Amino acid sequence: MWRIWMIFEPRRALIGLAVFLFSLAIIIHFILLSSDRFNWIDGPQVSLSSDAVDSDAQASVPVSLIG
Repeated sequence: MWRIWMIFEPRRALIGLAVFLFSLAIIIHFILLSSDRFNWIDGPQVSLSSDAVDSDAQASVPVSLIG
């Protein structure tokens, strides 16, 4: 293992690793924030089309079942 550190300068390698991992974490968090399911800041966005589908489904119930 010590021979690897003879090839790479330890300070440069660890700083490069830290920068890479930090940028990877930022990218993953932005991908999650852009999705509807995992957006913990705004919450899930309800679209109008899903409300219209629900109201159409309720309207198609026969009157005899409603009461």
